[in-house]
Amino acid sequence: MTPITTTAELAVFCDKLKGQPFVAVDTEFMRETTYWPKLCLIQAAAGSAEACIDPLAEGMDLEPFLEILRDATILKVFHAARQDVEIFNNLQAMPRPLFDTQVAGMAAGFGEQIAYDALVRQMLKIELDKSSRFTDWARRPLSDNQLTYALADVTHLAALYPMLHDRLRQEGRLGWVTDEMANLTDPAIYDVEPENAWKRLRPRKHTAKYMAVYKAVAAWRERTAQSRDQPRGRIVKDEAIDEIATQAPTDADQLDRLRSVPKGFSGSRFGPDLLAAIREALKDPEAYAPVVERSRASASPAAGAVVELLKVLLKARAEEAGVASKLIATVSDLEQIANDDDADTSALKGWRREAFGEDALRLKRGELALVLDGARVRVVEVRRAPKTAEAG
Repeated sequence: MTPITTTAELAVFCDKLKGQPFVAVDTEFMRETTYWPKLCLIQAAAGSAEACIDPLAEGMDLEPFLEILRDATILKVFHAARQDVEIFNNLQAMPRPLFDTQVAGMAAGFGEQIAYDALVRQMLKIELDKSSRFTDWARRPLSDNQLTYALADVTHLAALYPMLHDRLRQEGRLGWVTDEMANLTDPAIYDVEPENAWKRLRPRKHTAKYMAVYKAVAAWRERTAQSRDQPRGRIVKDEAIDEIATQAPTDADQLDRLRSVPKGFSGSRFGPDLLAAIREALKDPEAYAPVVERSRASASPAAGAVVELLKVLLKARAEEAGVASKLIATVSDLEQIANDDDADTSALKGWRREAFGEDALRLKRGELALVLDGARVRVVEVRRAPKTAEAG
């Protein structure tokens, strides 16, 4: 098998994709030692056209394929699309519209985050060859076995999509995955602006001083990781950001006393810049600190118990509907519902409210109860005793 290695060949292939109702897409990339994912191979299939595209080939311009991804008349089909979408978003080619077969599988009753090989096995009755699973996709040349393995990811994906789509349509669940597909192509979730890096983390406190330093250190780490093209964790670990924000060191001696910071860190190439970022944030913590959603901080003492009950209810309703519980609600959704009947969460909107949200509120009001019936949990109505007139 010969991959596409020239822009001219790619243009010819992409001409075959134009006008197709959908194209199945997958990528092979490396990012274990880098911040930015290194795109090593693109696989695409639509109709009778299928190919592996080598983005590392000398002189290769991916623009013809990126135009296909931007074409709103062609549906782009992925499995577990998030990292693939991140790569193409970095190339200014957000693949819209999009269909993710993993998300669709969750709505079709195949469980939480079903793997591609498991979905192929269950729906197509095909056992995938995994012999090239741990290939170094950056090395050249790629063997016929490696290219065949890679191409199978999209040839089977192209067969899966119509089956999943029809199944969801027949069950009236296509709308159930629409929001999830739209979320996957929201540029905000791929934002790498350093000043927003703290939003991906879980700060433990909410004071202005803590949050100012927390935001500053997260931004410093993001800038450093990007400029050096290294994973964030190789600069400093997440737990180090929390300890630095808690202790707010402003000199080398204070920084080196922290347990989560490597010995001698202050004297490294990173130390002076980090300390400068901390000192800058501390000049005016109130102004620099971000505004944090305080719903968790203001949670009622009973909220934890309510969340646990909601988890059981969610599991029961998901099993009844034959849909992965994660598609209906997340733990964050449950925490918000536990604290606020009018929480702005997707679990209280649309089909999710019908499948779970309304019952979650009824459980909070004491109108529903959870009953253990053997190994299963049943949801039952609570019958309230009628009021009796007092004797005169």
